[in-house]
Amino acid sequence: MLRLIKKMLIAITLTAVMVVSAWALSLQEAAEQVARQYDAEVVSAHTIERDGRRIHVIRILTRDGVVRTVRVPADGR
Repeated sequence: MLRLIKKMLIAITLTAVMVVSAWALSLQEAAEQVARQYDAEVVSAHTIERDGRRIHVIRILTRDGVVRTVRVPADGR
């Protein structure tokens, strides 16, 4: 009985992780979204962790030559 409960808990945990990761925004998706939104070219992009949350930091070059930094939560919110 204990084995069955352990297996069920593992299955539930794995399912929850898969659902959360499906909501997550990849770095590439975030960079493409920012480039479209600002009609700009992506100069660099990386992901940081702040207060336990992942944030995509994307630097762009706008058409008028301005470099901007845009931060996008990796969880898609």
